[in-house]
Amino acid sequence: MLKIYHNSRCSKSRQTLDLINQAGQEAEVVEYLKTPPTADELRVILQKLNMKPEQLLRKGETVYKDKYKGKEFTDEEWIQAMVEHPVLIERPIVVKDNKAVLGRPPENVLDLL
Repeated sequence: MLKIYHNSRCSKSRQTLDLINQAGQEAEVVEYLKTPPTADELRVILQKLNMKPEQLLRKGETVYKDKYKGKEFTDEEWIQAMVEHPVLIERPIVVKDNKAVLGRPPENVLDLL
């Protein structure tokens, strides 16, 4: 089964979920702003994405600009920042088994379907 870390206010997230539904797939929808992933969950997601924590950051967010822009942090510190401020997590993320994709563009999800 698929799992999507989703923000219903985000057009890319909605488009990605639509592609999953159009393919006849079911997905567990995790509204990550309401139910943020733990640090351990983020580590697993990052491994499945084959990404470093800094690559998963939404650098346009106010909290990023105010607290983190231009500063150097370890991977663990970036993970903690995303746990504390889930709005920093790029979206949507779709996970299936041992793989994950970032739905930017939404068509990336087709690799998992």
